Amino acid sequence: MSETRKLTIRCPECESEMVVDAATGQILSHRRPKHVPGGGKDFDALLKGLDDSKARAADLFDREFAAHKDRDRLLEEKFREALRRAEENPDEGPPPRPFDLD
Repeated sequence: MSETRKLTIRCPECESEMVVDAATGQILSHRRPKHVPGGGKDFDALLKGLDDSKARAADLFDREFAAHKDRDRLLEEKFREALRRAEENPDEGPPPRPFDLD
């Protein structure tokens, strides 16, 4: 009986290892590499990433809080401007009602 020839191939992208039968091209086995939790980063790099995330979240919160405070002022100014325009043009009055058009 002839011995089957096997090829061991390592994927350059994901580093998986496959054993392929040379005669038929069929995959005989497939083994994925074991990954270190956290993508292989060390503890100091993970802490730095966490600190950066906290700083970004705090900055975003501060900007949104300031925008919310400013929002009240802007709404008040818009209301005053609309009120001033309504007082300047009293002839316009309220828009016609659809019932009055018949």
